[in-house]
Amino acid sequence: MKDLYNYSLLPHNTFGMDVQAARFVEYTSVAELIAFLRDNKEELSSLLHIGGGSNLLFTQDYKGVVLHSAIKDYYIVKETETEVDICVGAGVVWDDFVAYTVSKGWYGAENLSHIPGEVGASAVQNIGAYGVEAKDLIVEVDTVAVADGSIRHFTNEECRYAYRDSIFKKELKGQYIVTHVTYRLSKQPVYHLEYGNIRAELEKEQDELSLEQLRRVIIRIRTAKLPDPKVMGNAGSFFMNPIIPVSQFEELKRSYSDLPSYPAAEGWVKVPAGWLIDRCGWKGKTMGRAGVHSKQALVLVNCGGATGCEVIRLSQAIVDSVKEKFGIVIHPEVNFI
Repeated sequence: MKDLYNYSLLPHNTFGMDVQAARFVEYTSVAELIAFLRDNKEELSSLLHIGGGSNLLFTQDYKGVVLHSAIKDYYIVKETETEVDICVGAGVVWDDFVAYTVSKGWYGAENLSHIPGEVGASAVQNIGAYGVEAKDLIVEVDTVAVADGSIRHFTNEECRYAYRDSIFKKELKGQYIVTHVTYRLSKQPVYHLEYGNIRAELEKEQDELSLEQLRRVIIRIRTAKLPDPKVMGNAGSFFMNPIIPVSQFEELKRSYSDLPSYPAAEGWVKVPAGWLIDRCGWKGKTMGRAGVHSKQALVLVNCGGATGCEVIRLSQAIVDSVKEKFGIVIHPEVNFI
């Protein structure tokens, strides 16, 4: 177990904020985590658990304890002729897990290729892309209670998943630490090709459809429009796509006939936040040392030396302009620390 003081969090946040944690602890097993919680009760109120840091925006040094999981095991829980349940450590890099499922010929996670972060975050954030969400695959989430170190297993239903949301972000925020996630994958071909420009990109390949091909296409689509955090600090999609009433959508369509949409719950429609931001003229614009990416308006970037506060000021200006132009309030997907 690592236990470090005045530790730089630069390697642990993709926005590239050079801030420090007063204390940084990295554990490699559930037993180590439980022991830490038991022996450091006086510091639990200042605890911040992070994954890959791809959904965080630090605005200053963190004066408490930052915890990070290095639990990286895989094991099969159950397997039949048609599907497999696999339990994965929360510290496994998400895309490494996706690559593993594709190499095994297991269907379900390939549309989530190239999403930054770690497995634990998939269960908290309910990550998603191209018509697939983590909740579609999750069977069970194993956790440890911060208060007393007890182990609790959450079923998919108990996690109360919604769009980019879960019980771990609301009612139980900060109360449980995810240690393992069990996913159910199919051994039979199940593809999701209707979202975005997946089909158009697949047609360029002119090969028979396969898991490997679809993963390759998804990665190509994402890398074409998303900057590499190692080159330009960012957290991927900064805003969630708003879900609005059908009546509001139909009213907006009268003025904006090319407004895209995707199905949501009955009576509601999901609208791409990137399209709204682009129409407000933000793509490629900067405010101080923070900016909006030139190829994808949904991505805010650190142009070099930006502070978290600069990024927040830019994000608020974008929120205000979208509300003024469209009457829609968009919300950050990124957590401000």
